[in-house]
Amino acid sequence: MVVTALAIAAMSACSARQVDPVASPPGVTKVIRVVDGDTLIVEPKVRIRLIGVDAPESVAPNRPIECMGREASRFLSELLPPGTEVRLESDVELLDSYDRTLAYLWIGSSGLFVNAELVRQGFAQTLTIPPNIAYADEFANLAIEARLANRGLWSACP
Repeated sequence: MVVTALAIAAMSACSARQVDPVASPPGVTKVIRVVDGDTLIVEPKVRIRLIGVDAPESVAPNRPIECMGREASRFLSELLPPGTEVRLESDVELLDSYDRTLAYLWIGSSGLFVNAELVRQGFAQTLTIPPNIAYADEFANLAIEARLANRGLWSACP
């Protein structure tokens, strides 16, 4: 009887907690457009910031375009043309300080892990911000590989 009461109380607490549907990444959606090397917009007009990676700036207002910024943006645009079906996964936090939805992203047709591919190809560095650390070790290892192979920003930027 006590176990049942605890289970009902726990279910009530969980159902009372509302998550903003615009803020929480949908499981599967489609790309509307790429903003830059680590940000994109997906249906229904949700701005996604890829977790764990930091591509050079290419569209920040009042800031110069950083080394490899255009290339990183182009790379992501080629990976994710409009209409591409993607699968999003959240971590602990749903939003960043700019109210962008935080997500790990896979291309639906190929299963390619986009966050990891940006680091692997040298178009982004790792950016670990706890508590969102689910793939931090994988990203760190990929960054070491990219740096040792002089890929992307590791060969082009001082």
